[in-house]
This record gives sequence, C-alpha cells and structure tokens, in this order.
Amino acid sequence: MTLHRQSLILTENCPIRDVLDRLGDRWTVLVLHELAGGTLRFSEVRKRIADISPRMLAQTLRRLEQDGLVRREVFPTVPPRVDYALTALGASFFERIEMLAQWASDHHDEVRAARQAYVAPAANAPL
Repeated sequence: MTLHRQSLILTENCPIRDVLDRLGDRWTVLVLHELAGGTLRFSEVRKRIADISPRMLAQTLRRLEQDGLVRREVFPTVPPRVDYALTALGASFFERIEMLAQWASDHHDEVRAARQAYVAPAANAPL
C-alpha cells in the first residue's frame, strides 16, 4: 500500500503518529532486537540491555504486550517464571527496523565523528 501525501492528516488520530510514538521511544527497538533472537526471561533482557532500569523495562514490555508485539507467558512455579517473546506482529515490525538497527551499527563511528566535528567549532568560537 502506498501512502499519498494528502492522506496524511497529522492529528492525534493519525495512524502513523499513533504507532510510531509508541515504537519510537528510547528502549523499544533495543527490547525488540533482543527478543528477535528468541524467548527471554525479564532478567535476561535486563542483562542484555544493561543501562535500562527494571522499571523502564517493565513499562516497555507492558506497552509492547499491549500493542500486540510481545507475548508474555507466566509459568506457575515458585518463584513465578515469566517469558517474553515476539508475536508474529512484533516479528514483522522488527523485520522492517532491523535494517535501521544495522545501519546505526555500521555507521556509528561516522555519526559520532560528525557530532564531534559539529561541536568543535562552537567550542572554539569567541565569546
């Protein structure tokens, strides 16, 4: 399906804004990236994304579950075991962002160098 420019009415009901606002946050892509490798427990996701707080990881997983991208399965053990996995919808979304994640990885050094070059002249400007 091709989106025509005139069909994009950017209001709160805009489907693009509605979905991308939820999926474009700081942690969503990283969590989906980890779950793309297979089912993980909460603690395993937390170890793989070391700088995410437990609270933020829980919120991100809840939102992804609410949006139908992640499946949460609770096992009646002591203590309870909870597994997270991508749904078919989540896997289809990750297929589309995987190229973006790869691009970011491939060009990270170049982007950081450009940021440094941008900041350097400003730091040397006369006051």
